[in-house]
Amino acid sequence: MAVFTPVEEADAEPFISRYGLGALRSLTPIAEGVENTNYRIETDRGRFVLTLFEGRTDAASLPFCLGLTAHAADRGLPCARAVLDAQGQAVGELNGRPAAILEWLPGAWKREPSLEHQHAAGALLARLHLAAADFPLERTNPVGAAARRALFDRCLTRAEAADRALLDRMAPWVTGPCADPDASLPRGPIHADYFPDNLLFEGDAPSGLIDFYFGCTDALAYDLAIALSAWGFDADGLPLPSALAAFRAGYESVRPLSAAEAVALPALGAVAAVRFTLTRLHDRLFHDPTRLVTPKDPAPFLRRLDWWTEQAALAA
Repeated sequence: MAVFTPVEEADAEPFISRYGLGALRSLTPIAEGVENTNYRIETDRGRFVLTLFEGRTDAASLPFCLGLTAHAADRGLPCARAVLDAQGQAVGELNGRPAAILEWLPGAWKREPSLEHQHAAGALLARLHLAAADFPLERTNPVGAAARRALFDRCLTRAEAADRALLDRMAPWVTGPCADPDASLPRGPIHADYFPDNLLFEGDAPSGLIDFYFGCTDALAYDLAIALSAWGFDADGLPLPSALAAFRAGYESVRPLSAAEAVALPALGAVAAVRFTLTRLHDRLFHDPTRLVTPKDPAPFLRRLDWWTEQAALAA
């Protein structure tokens, strides 16, 4: 369960009262996610999400992250706006953590998305890139090349034989010239965590794009590579060619890739595979057993690296 900082109703009530939402009727932990603490709250005014920001989500990044989702919502995308308090502020403090209340979005994520869902998800990501083009804020990628190198080096201090083998496979994409292949590509605000569990559907239509807390300014094609790595492989990390094709076709139906982006996409996919393998390996190696969350196995995500590396060789 993704609860790092427990919150009782007595803690939440005075915080919620600042936002003019009426009386708190219920406070329910949300079991999914691995980064922040989330609760579903019911108040006199309806249902909302209470988020306490942990770990990799620092308070300084929140104007970008919350601003980007509001900016996208203002342009018609199914994204949540943060609720503002009487002073017009979105972020406060609850139990020692930065915290915010966001609109509740309807729907549920697809655990087995169809090709139609894949296409729709790709198209929505492209719509986000176009809608965010005039978003004025910038944020350095919190898991960019320098951060990946720091994670890699820290994992080395604790890794034993099997985990060192994982690190050895990732090394060329962390410590060598392949570590940052996107410098000259079109850039803008990106989601950077576009996984199936961050996109809700009602029926076959996307109804909620959530969790912008890795959002940053980076190559748009890198965001697509992350999404393809998330949507286009099975639970064991093996490619699903039809899913990969459907997602990419959906994206390019809205925003066709440039020739340079298409050539760079496999290398960006390899970096995406390394990025999520590293964070999962790090979280497992440095897991705090008092936190009510189970670290994800890094190995299936690393298997994506083999496929992306083959595609990069074909594109060379």
